[in-house]
Amino acid sequence: MRKSRFTEAQIIAMIQEQEAGMPTAEICRGHGPSPAPFCKCKSGHGGMGLSDVKRPKMLEDGNAKLKRLLADAMLAGAVLKALPGRNRRPERAA
Repeated sequence: MRKSRFTEAQIIAMIQEQEAGMPTAEICRGHGPSPAPFCKCKSGHGGMGLSDVKRPKMLEDGNAKLKRLLADAMLAGAVLKALPGRNRRPERAA
């Protein structure tokens, strides 16, 4: 997927300008996007603040870190099981 040339903060700022009463054509002239991509961004980000937009990204990063930790732990467990002599329990003397 192509990355937007505008940051999340810039998109939110443009949407807030429009909600304050500035015409869409003037916003697009000042910031650079054409009206169609601006409306598409507005439908995706409308009503959100900057912290609301950054939160899903933070959650994705946290989930990725947890997945890596789990994969490392599972790999370590598999390696320990594969070591010779580690599969049996020690026998007790009667």
